[in-house]
Amino acid sequence: MAMWRAPSAAGQLLGRALASTAAQTSAGSKKVVGVFYKGGEYADKNPNFVGCVDSALGIRGWLESKGHRYIVTDDKEGINCELEKHIEDAHVLITTPFHPAYITAERIKKAKNLELLLTAGVGSDHIDLPAAAAAGLTVAEITGSNTVSVAEDQLMRILLLLRNFLPGHHQIVNGEWNVAGIAHRAYDLEGKTVGTVGAGRIGRLLLQRLKPFNCNLMYHDRVKIDPELEKEIGAKYEEDLDAMLPKCDVVVINMPLTEKTRGMFNKERIAKMKKGVTIVNNARGAIMDTQAVADACASGHVAGYGGDVWFPQPAPKDHPWRYMPNHAMTPHCSGTTIDGQLRYAAGVKDMLDRYFKGEDFPAQNYIVKAGQLASQYQ
Repeated sequence: MAMWRAPSAAGQLLGRALASTAAQTSAGSKKVVGVFYKGGEYADKNPNFVGCVDSALGIRGWLESKGHRYIVTDDKEGINCELEKHIEDAHVLITTPFHPAYITAERIKKAKNLELLLTAGVGSDHIDLPAAAAAGLTVAEITGSNTVSVAEDQLMRILLLLRNFLPGHHQIVNGEWNVAGIAHRAYDLEGKTVGTVGAGRIGRLLLQRLKPFNCNLMYHDRVKIDPELEKEIGAKYEEDLDAMLPKCDVVVINMPLTEKTRGMFNKERIAKMKKGVTIVNNARGAIMDTQAVADACASGHVAGYGGDVWFPQPAPKDHPWRYMPNHAMTPHCSGTTIDGQLRYAAGVKDMLDRYFKGEDFPAQNYIVKAGQLASQYQ
């Protein structure tokens, strides 16, 4: 759960002002703007595919029945995009990590009516959080909505890379058959040392799912996990990240993107890892030094790199990760399974309902509240 520092006198005044504003949100029509990825030809293939522009989280009818305006778009880049046209008088902006609308200080300054920034999913680093705090905005996300989805995806990518699955699959698609081309670098997961950098909700779920594979489990975080859970999982806490990394056959990134973690895994830190390490990153692409990862994969120091997060997103066609050897990269999709979509769509509806009624959100969902940032972003 996010922890809050005691607000200053100015923060307390701001909090009272925000409380007064929240109490008035039930009066009058609100303009809600959502930015989501296109469903395209797939929009009608599944009635539960609610995370795209076409389905708009499945809340259009509900919002409009309450007299609110709901504008949705996928067009988020440039001064003439649809988002720029609507942000000036929007009261609520819903964004998503899977098709991030980068909410800069300039956009926040332009949004004169904006009160609430909601992230449909988990991870609000696409928003300039200090600027949002300074402007008195509330930022919240649907904490826990896709943690299972991401943890399962991480486990899948670990196995894909260790077992050298993708080259084998490509052989079959291309009409080839060469067992040696797969087997010479395929390994079991059992007995390997797996370390997660970050042991929050997703990191803990991953450790729990790895236990049946009889791995040696390690984790690094600011704080230790619950002692009973730590004992149950059999994971060892490493306070010193650089001491943990050389011990790991597999390293999984499970930390938020902040100014402290941006570029944290640079050339020097990657060099400290064991030669032949496998890295999985479903956290944020900007935590890694892009070229350092590509170079380490090319040299063989990193045996495989997998994940679904890039910087920027969507990834440009010339992004080096598209072309580096031994990767298992996809578009940002791990947290937007159908099950994940249904959870974060329901969470957005619940939070909007609370906002309209002037009620507080669940404490763990706040990222910026009364001018203060949640602890993980400080």
